[in-house]
Amino acid sequence: MLKSPLARTGLFLAISALLAPKLVLAQDVATQAPNGQAAAAQSGPTEAELDAIANQPSVLDQVEVVGEYIPQPLLETSEVVSVLTAEDFKRSGDGNAAEALSRVSGLSLVGGRFVYVRGLGERYSAAVLNGSALPSPEPLQRVVPLDLFPSSVIDNVVVQKTYSARYPGEFGGGIIDLQTVAVPDEPFFTLSIGSGGDTETTYRSGLTYYGSETDFLGYDDGTRDMPRALREAIATGNRVDLANFSQAELDAIGRSLVNAPLNLLQRDDQIDPDFSAELAGGRKLELDWGSLGVIAVAGYDNSWQTREGVQQEGIVENGVISPRTDYDFASTQNDVNVNGLLGLGAEWGDHEIRWTNLYVHSTTKEARSRFGNDELAGATVRDDYTEWFERELLNTQFAGKHAFGEYKDFTIDWRAAYAETTREAPYEKGIRYRLVDGVFLHNASQEQNYTRFSTVEDDVASAGVDFGYLLATDDRDWQLSAGLAWSDNDRAAESREFRFLALDGSLPLNVQMERVDFLFSHPNIGPGLLGLRETTGADGAAAYEANLETRAVYFQAETQITPMLRATAGVRYETAEQSVTPVDLFSDEPLPTAAPLDNDYFLPAATVTWNFREDMQLRFGASKTIARPQFRELAPQQYLDTDSDRLFIGNPYLVDTELTNFDARWEWYFGEGEYWTVGGFYKLLDKPVESVVNEAGATIQQTYINAPEATLFGVETEYKKYFDLPFEAAVFGDSRLFLSLNYTWTDTEVSVSAGDVVYPLAGAGSPRPASELVRDGSQLQGQSEHLANLQFGLEDASTGSQAILLVNHASERISARGRPGQPDLVQEPGTFVDLVLRRGFQAWGQDLTVSFEARNLLGEDYEEYQELGGGRVDINKYDLGTSFSVSVTARF
Repeated sequence: MLKSPLARTGLFLAISALLAPKLVLAQDVATQAPNGQAAAAQSGPTEAELDAIANQPSVLDQVEVVGEYIPQPLLETSEVVSVLTAEDFKRSGDGNAAEALSRVSGLSLVGGRFVYVRGLGERYSAAVLNGSALPSPEPLQRVVPLDLFPSSVIDNVVVQKTYSARYPGEFGGGIIDLQTVAVPDEPFFTLSIGSGGDTETTYRSGLTYYGSETDFLGYDDGTRDMPRALREAIATGNRVDLANFSQAELDAIGRSLVNAPLNLLQRDDQIDPDFSAELAGGRKLELDWGSLGVIAVAGYDNSWQTREGVQQEGIVENGVISPRTDYDFASTQNDVNVNGLLGLGAEWGDHEIRWTNLYVHSTTKEARSRFGNDELAGATVRDDYTEWFERELLNTQFAGKHAFGEYKDFTIDWRAAYAETTREAPYEKGIRYRLVDGVFLHNASQEQNYTRFSTVEDDVASAGVDFGYLLATDDRDWQLSAGLAWSDNDRAAESREFRFLALDGSLPLNVQMERVDFLFSHPNIGPGLLGLRETTGADGAAAYEANLETRAVYFQAETQITPMLRATAGVRYETAEQSVTPVDLFSDEPLPTAAPLDNDYFLPAATVTWNFREDMQLRFGASKTIARPQFRELAPQQYLDTDSDRLFIGNPYLVDTELTNFDARWEWYFGEGEYWTVGGFYKLLDKPVESVVNEAGATIQQTYINAPEATLFGVETEYKKYFDLPFEAAVFGDSRLFLSLNYTWTDTEVSVSAGDVVYPLAGAGSPRPASELVRDGSQLQGQSEHLANLQFGLEDASTGSQAILLVNHASERISARGRPGQPDLVQEPGTFVDLVLRRGFQAWGQDLTVSFEARNLLGEDYEEYQELGGGRVDINKYDLGTSFSVSVTARF
């Protein structure tokens, strides 16, 4: 929304009234920012100034304000956006940003961590924190998983679905801008404690392993540190085997590995309930020169989930798919999250500086086992696994906002940030036993066992500055914007694998029968028994380094073309160099690979808003954007995804995807906080990255190619309204009914024409007919045709009390491509019904809030399957259970 000084405002209102007496451009009164501070640098004229205008001689008898019900963020932008506020987080009760975003129109949550915008996968959706880029701790993605961000540290989230030049050019489905909580106007201190569980896990038996004494905190006490003997062997730069070390040295290294605490699965008769606690406080000090404030948040969450179900792999015979392997499995996962935020802010005059520090530590400890028939192994087998994944994010950012001039016509916003993420996965353990004559045996010459150590380090340094200038001309005001942005993303990933092998023939039968901690005990490691060998992949298969550096400059102009028509147009010039370099761990030298992606783009964007009624408007947008391959998609390094047990390998011959985007949306704001919107969108993707699956022996191997072309189009609608209660009762106080719903229909299609070629990894990037690897007319991976959300309930703003029923539905989607000759793997998310109850009251002189949440009331299961010719294979199926939690929050 354009802002003008007093004189210009009066002139503009007069001109507008002459052109359209009943339809005048809205001039908004200074509003309150989310943290309660007046948005001085962006506010319009004050009420006193408006009164002065009204008292001036004029041909106007009355000025009608257009858009009085249009929310400030939506009134001030020409873009198609969705906004999640702190109030929305409270209403849904969602614990992190990923869960909350699944309730936004057009957004779906995949794998509990990654948000898909309008059916496009995580590679097409970017996330920033306070405007700065974020690194990812995930080895298979460059995008950050949003489950890392607890709702307690987030003030609001803006999801922009149409591109504007001020955002990075990597913009496919949209961009998610997370804004952390800011320094408050009033001092506060809150304490929250909660507990809960689910019907499949809490107080029921589950699988565990001991680990270390501090696992409950989410931190290892050193038990999982790589042993000194192994570290010293790796430091030589040689493969740990008989070619480089003596048998005695190898035996000593083998015995140095931690055994029973990390190998032995145990059946716990009773899994503990979940627990969470949080402290938050803030204060602002008014000083002679301005104000200085601080805010701090610290949280701890410990949760458990047991899964019991079926895992199968299929084979197609005579046009019908049936199970080739069939396992029953059980797993118990313990997730511990520790987070903290410290923010400092200073304000003086029209200037503001913020320093925000965010720390997130997320740990997953899992014990799992599966039992069943493996046709490829020709036997009934049992596989046991113990795992520990430790993710950590540390982000620090300095940011400032400054306004200059008598009318604050010139503004400067700047930011500088450094973020670092790590993922440590020490002692990933796996062992297989074969059922022979009713006895489980492990013969290390046949059945595999492994111990893996892997790490990912990812950091991003970024900086940017945005300039704004309000230029007044004879006929209209122009809001001119320009800016510079730079980011440098570095990543290093490494994985080492070791196995105990029976190199001198089969193990003695009595040793094969031993349970795992006895099997790998010191007496069984030595000549004639077990010997340690490194089985890490060679030729860059286990380590890579990657870098993505981008530089950008943009210019954007916004103006009111007529009293009812506002337009924004801009262009961004962005240049980037992206490289992925496989590293040979045993020579420490880079290996030959494809040349880096070195590209530059001019990315135009334009939006038009037609405010044709005082409470209605139409938005139109068009833009060109890009999507770059992720590091793992480029790295020719094999990596096992433990969630799917699939082997991934990248393709260094991938290129950038270019997108052409069109959007339109009708908006009706018929009351304060009430609206109905209907929109449509269309996207053309040139060379989208798609996954293809090949046989790699007994393992499914997944790689990537650039498909020739794809289209995506859809419709979305959103409705929100408050209703007065049809009756009065003291127990309900000032309560009112609340209804919010949204629905998105999306369709995608991958196109393959005669003569189209792709450049797969096999054949060193030589062209191959696209029709051999991509099916014409297939859907993009991860896209649900139907997405719907419903929120209905009762809420009392004066006490903070709420009773909300939430419904979330996502239709089936392709989770992965099938092997050649097999159908794609399909996941059916289903319909989830949740209930959130919250009651605010006073006790012992303190403000208290008690919350109760019930999730998945319909008892939906997790289902991933393949179907063909009337046959069905359940790739992964298990009960999720219904969860319940209660929490108490005190405000001091």
